[in-house]
Amino acid sequence: MLDIKFIKENPELVKENIRKKFEDHKLPLVDEVIAFYDRKREITGNADMLRANRNKISKEIGGLMAQGKRDEAEALKQKVSDQAEELKSLAQEESELEVKIREIMMKIPNIIDASVPIGKNDEENVEVEQFGAQTKPDFEVPYHMDIMEKFSGIDKESAGRVAGEGFYYLMGDIARLHSAVLAYARDFMIDKGFVYHIPPFMIRSNVVTGVMSFEEMDAMMYKIEGEDLYLIGTSEHSMIGKFIDTITPEEKLPLTLTSYSPCFRKEKGAHGIEERGIYRIHQFEKQEMIVVCKPEESMDWFHKMWSYSVELFRSLDIPVRTLECCSGDLADLKVKSYDVEAWSPKQQKYFEVCSCSNLGDAQARRLGIRVKGEDGKKYLAHTLNNTVVAPPRMLIAFLENNLQFDGVHYSVKIPEALRPYMGGKERITEV
Repeated sequence: MLDIKFIKENPELVKENIRKKFEDHKLPLVDEVIAFYDRKREITGNADMLRANRNKISKEIGGLMAQGKRDEAEALKQKVSDQAEELKSLAQEESELEVKIREIMMKIPNIIDASVPIGKNDEENVEVEQFGAQTKPDFEVPYHMDIMEKFSGIDKESAGRVAGEGFYYLMGDIARLHSAVLAYARDFMIDKGFVYHIPPFMIRSNVVTGVMSFEEMDAMMYKIEGEDLYLIGTSEHSMIGKFIDTITPEEKLPLTLTSYSPCFRKEKGAHGIEERGIYRIHQFEKQEMIVVCKPEESMDWFHKMWSYSVELFRSLDIPVRTLECCSGDLADLKVKSYDVEAWSPKQQKYFEVCSCSNLGDAQARRLGIRVKGEDGKKYLAHTLNNTVVAPPRMLIAFLENNLQFDGVHYSVKIPEALRPYMGGKERITEV
């Protein structure tokens, strides 16, 4: 969310940013919010004048009463009463305008970084760099569900009876592999100096609207009926929410956090839930990384964070690439974003496994996350987030890239980095 004063002083810059994001339907919001803001300032000025005048009249009433001029004092009391009603009316209008201004401000997109490529949608995202060779095995790689079934590792049919489409049971070595990847990712980030957290898996509505746009909330979040609580779609939500209405001394920055959580998503929209696969599902688990830092350090942290994901995936023998999201593919709160995509030997193409985002001060403004500088002045922090790993997508990439076939049986090679988390196993074999 932008500063209303910034919009007031830079309306054409804000409109040009909206055009770059191909959201022209939002252009009228700029003039609309400025008009509401000007009216609010006018009301505030009028209310201040009325209050000053009321105080002046109150003193006059005291003087008149002391002189025994009761009738004149009563007339002034009536004037004070009338002004009180006017003040009440102004206060109500001011409150209504504050709500309207905030609603519009939540819809106006953040100013994207100058380095972001201009494009309409994800088809115009730009490849930054590839890491590892694009493999093409000398055998046909089965579909990821078939791989898991060969190792008796998944049961979607039973999960469908229990919870419906978009859920699954993981079992045996596949379930163990899932947990091993998460544990490895946890320790990987701890070794990078990040503090491990297990956060609340539900958050209040003021945190939800502080960390995402209304459109994202509607497409993602499950609400708890009868309570002001939502199931988190990612631990980023509750981790950023941890700092709501706080002031952090500058010397304690940066705050580097890594968190584990289950994640719950409606997956509404064009993608939807897969009938057979597990690429898009309602429930999964994820290891996340979060940074809260000084504004001048946020781009450095942005580049560190996506590079950590690349390093982790390469340590598990998975080829990846980084893809920069173009302007039209950026969520409204984001300043800049990279996707890390894993290579699929089955599909012979990359698919998204991580998303690294710099949100500037947008979340901090919404949630009141401030920093106290050495000079005592307060300013808004910058916030960033990135996926470390998110099974099952990570699991799909792992299985496809480490699958072995001897002409008769399939097995999965366990890279050296993961073996301590798999009881020393070097491979898993068909059951």
